[in-house]
Amino acid sequence: MPKLTSDDPFSRAQKLLTRLDIKSAPIPVEKIAKALDAQVRFAPFDDELSGMIYVKNGVPIIGVNSLHHPNRQRFTIAHELGHLELHRAMITNSVHVDKNFPALMRDSKSANGTEQIEIAANQFAAELLMPHTLIEQALAGKQFDIDDDGPIEELAKKFRVSKQALEYRIRNRGQSI
Repeated sequence: MPKLTSDDPFSRAQKLLTRLDIKSAPIPVEKIAKALDAQVRFAPFDDELSGMIYVKNGVPIIGVNSLHHPNRQRFTIAHELGHLELHRAMITNSVHVDKNFPALMRDSKSANGTEQIEIAANQFAAELLMPHTLIEQALAGKQFDIDDDGPIEELAKKFRVSKQALEYRIRNRGQSI
């Protein structure tokens, strides 16, 4: 993994996991939200709305689309926690709404024209849900057959993320997204 700065989304997620003494998957994102004094509320939103975050009376409120798959909801919570940790000053006075962002599917080409804060929140979410150290531990000494989806599906279930998100994370480990 490349050297990270303290303001780096990956480092911030790692520090949060360390501070809360979370060392195993699946990462309890709702517990993390509670530890950060944030309330998580589920509601049926328009399908293209994944989530939002705002601060009301000093309390961060994360809205999550209750119609989305539970793995998607977990990523949404982690993404909004990224905004809370990285961009709190920006969200304190406004509602930050996230449309159905292509989670962990951004590469340098598709990231062009996308707001840097969304990229950073996705990076934070990826590291929070699939920490580099836990991914490396899970992959240590294992051989994967490109035609066998079983091991990847099993790992995705362990981390409670989509298979696609895990595949992207594994392909891009060792480099910033």
